[in-house]
Amino acid sequence: MQVYWREHITSSAEVLRGKPCIKGTRIPVSLLLGYLTAGYTVEAILGEFPDLTRDQIAACLDYARTLAEFEVAGGVLCAFSWTTAFPIWLYNRFV
Repeated sequence: MQVYWREHITSSAEVLRGKPCIKGTRIPVSLLLGYLTAGYTVEAILGEFPDLTRDQIAACLDYARTLAEFEVAGGVLCAFSWTTAFPIWLYNRFV
């Protein structure tokens, strides 16, 4: 079953200064990706964060996949528009 990150991840300046987080929490996507990178299983992550779901963890991977699709050509970010408020700090990391 396909999981779409937009259903589970949000970014708001009022929460963790705009870091992408799991909706309704203050758990940043980067933290969960770090757990996965360190070799934690989904079950181990769910043990650490019992309020999370498998779909929310899968959404973090879909979010990372989406970021990996961005291209920079001649200093111009070339990507589809996920929102009208593309975080400028993210843009600056690519330029």
